[in-house]
Amino acid sequence: MSEFGGMEELLQDFLMESTDLLSDVDNKLVELEKRPEDKALLNDIFRGFHTIKGGAGFLNVIPMVNLCHRTENLFDKLRNGELHISSEVMDVILDATGIVRDMFGTLGQGLMPGDADPRILSALDAALAGQPLAEVAAQAAAPAPAAPQAAPAAGSPDWNQLYQAVAPAAATAAPAPAAPQAAAPATPARVEAVPPAPAAAKPPAPKPAQQSKPSGNAPAASGPQENTIRIDTVRLDMVLNLSGEIGLTKNRLTTLRTEILQGNRDTNTLRSLDEAISQLDLLVGDLQNAVMKTRMQPIGRLFQKYPRLARDLARQLGKEVELVLSGEETELDKTMIEDLNDPLVHLVRNAVDHGIESLEDRIASGKKPQALVQLTAEQVGDHILIEITDDGKGMNPDALRRKAIEKGLIDQETANSLDEKQCLQLIFLPGFSTKDQISSVSGRGVGMDVVRTNIQKLNGRIDINSVAGEGTRISISLPLTLAILPVLVVRACNQPFAVPLAMVREIITIDSSAIQEVSGKPTIVVRDEILPLKTLAGLLGWAPTQKPYFGVLMQSAEKSFILAIDSFVGRDDVVIKPLQNIRPKGVAGATLSGDGSVVLVLDMEDLLASSESNNTTVRTTDVIAT
Repeated sequence: MSEFGGMEELLQDFLMESTDLLSDVDNKLVELEKRPEDKALLNDIFRGFHTIKGGAGFLNVIPMVNLCHRTENLFDKLRNGELHISSEVMDVILDATGIVRDMFGTLGQGLMPGDADPRILSALDAALAGQPLAEVAAQAAAPAPAAPQAAPAAGSPDWNQLYQAVAPAAATAAPAPAAPQAAAPATPARVEAVPPAPAAAKPPAPKPAQQSKPSGNAPAASGPQENTIRIDTVRLDMVLNLSGEIGLTKNRLTTLRTEILQGNRDTNTLRSLDEAISQLDLLVGDLQNAVMKTRMQPIGRLFQKYPRLARDLARQLGKEVELVLSGEETELDKTMIEDLNDPLVHLVRNAVDHGIESLEDRIASGKKPQALVQLTAEQVGDHILIEITDDGKGMNPDALRRKAIEKGLIDQETANSLDEKQCLQLIFLPGFSTKDQISSVSGRGVGMDVVRTNIQKLNGRIDINSVAGEGTRISISLPLTLAILPVLVVRACNQPFAVPLAMVREIITIDSSAIQEVSGKPTIVVRDEILPLKTLAGLLGWAPTQKPYFGVLMQSAEKSFILAIDSFVGRDDVVIKPLQNIRPKGVAGATLSGDGSVVLVLDMEDLLASSESNNTTVRTTDVIAT
């Protein structure tokens, strides 16, 4: 039961608005550190934080009000010139905003947060008093009796480890002063949109290395998905207007149906029927697009979380990194935006940690001390292209090949057959890492494997381009929405199947004389590229009923292959329906074709994996057999 009886809606409105406002404050704080003399920017930050404090005061969230008030006082002294902005002062402020975000997580469960950790309050007070920053850091990093899990971070009292000392204690100690609240049932209002316990707003304290946040950087954490969405009223009005138009067309069709049933089948009536059906088809298409647009959100709401992530990680690693965002107005399905958070966190962190050289190495190679990481998004056709680019050291294909052999991920024969492009794809193998030592930031070899898996779940593709000594660009291509999937409908053994269009590169004809056997497996050379040939019937475990005349050149993760089929039906946009109580291997779901028949939508990744695990091979004689 919520502790904000009768104010749940106001609380949810406050959390929705304040969460976005706090993210904006965080980004402006990162900018302020670069432009400390920008008074207008400082005033914007002050106003944003004051708005959050005002909302917390209206809801009587005293712990948040107290924390915000101290931070406001620090902003005020910065505005008046009594204090000067430095990285250490900024660390204190960002830690305070991190604790405020933790409190948002507790409020989202209908619980009143406890007081902020005394150490962060002491750090703010000491900074306000002009106390030497080293002494402030020592106060903030000192282990608290109530938070023994923070002790490992207290051994080296510097600002890069401030989060290790403060945030875990805040996450566990926040509800402690209010024992009756902590004992309240974990099922507050809108419980489906929040984690089951206050401490879940951050990763468990004993394992900070999983997210390795050097400051209160909660936005990067993988959290629960929101079940609400903001929609422009203009878009809702469009949906309402189209619904009204469809209602009128439906009435027209009903009248025409009555006339036809009464025997009136003259040319004018049939022409009117055709016009009404065409009008309905047009309106339904427009309504479908309008409804889809209500799910679209600017990707900037996700991007705004990362400048602080990059800034804090760079400080922890002793690097100078600027993250530049572009294309924030690009719109993407809301559910996809939420699922993109973890992959983009990994990629931004990898760019800062792996991609960017140390300060000494950059200077030695003639580069600017401050590295540049760019995160961009744009719509290209019916897909969204997201790119993460850095001007760091790049990747050496030969080094990646040697590392993969050293870790036992591939054998020497396989390594010798890989070209440079395929060597770059090795970083997606489970367990692959170029780090010799495991740190709190990286080295376990799980990050990029998770990235590829999550992108594939979104029916997307990820590609890498890198030049040693110049930098790396990682490109992610995603469909605009998951609600409707563009597919290519093909036939095999007289049965229709749908394959995701995102995997299709091109369509070719298969000439039996062009099929060559390599290591006992059929292949075809396409523009000097040797590609394996797989029959759809063979992947399904069926005996081919005829000679396949067509091939679909497909791209699956880092693999390219030709899928041999009997014939094509055409391109279509389908809505996938899951199969009830059954999940066959290689089948993502089903859809209905225009004639009402059921078409299975294939999960090619699953189908290929199942085929390889069963050691399914297709002989050349099977492919060319009639």
